[in-house]
Amino acid sequence: MPLMRITLLLASLLLTGCSSINLSRYTQQKDPLESFNRKVYTFNDAVDRTVVKPVAKGYSAVMPDAAKTMVNNFFSNLDDVVVTANDLLQFKFKQAASDGSRVIFNTTFGIFGLINITDRLEKHNEDFGQTLGYWGVPSGPYLMLPILGPSSFRDGTGRYVDGYFSVINNTRHMPTRNEAWAAQGINTRANLLDQEQVLEEAVIDRYSFIRDAYLMRRQSLVYDGNPPRPKYEEEEEE
Repeated sequence: MPLMRITLLLASLLLTGCSSINLSRYTQQKDPLESFNRKVYTFNDAVDRTVVKPVAKGYSAVMPDAAKTMVNNFFSNLDDVVVTANDLLQFKFKQAASDGSRVIFNTTFGIFGLINITDRLEKHNEDFGQTLGYWGVPSGPYLMLPILGPSSFRDGTGRYVDGYFSVINNTRHMPTRNEAWAAQGINTRANLLDQEQVLEEAVIDRYSFIRDAYLMRRQSLVYDGNPPRPKYEEEEEE
């Protein structure tokens, strides 16, 4: 089972910093399930603090830096398979050629992706949730998923479809598949240990900040970094 995906919320800090708070009126309109979502968030946070984070700290302490880099490269290469598929679904053929080349060369000459020999090629971020958004499907309400973390109705559907392209999901040997899921989750969580300090020190309501940051980041990804400015109720009435 995949472990907690806090990557999305913390990576969003690198995109927008704390400016997400300035759009709280807009994002709160996207959270009609807030009562339910907060309960799920509380559960996820408890699991993270008692299980996932301690394991990630242990992993980070014992793994040599070179080994961590190879593990990151390996899972990044698997992710590029999903990215390439969604490039094609969005008719981004030039980008698909680049991302597909990353998969081919890193898998072969990079020894199953352990070595990133295509660092000159930009790594992109595409998934089926973004593909749906690209073709005009609205995100729908914000949804906090148990264990998996921040999502939305559109992105939850996208996550399910991406499973059909996922190398890990298509691994038939169940113990190997479960171990890969666990390793990917632990590696992801370990990469966030240092960045997480930003949330601990600067945020009062972690739930609201995570929600706002997630929705903003997803909107930015759908529009390739140039999203339309959100409209507020006062503007819509004019």
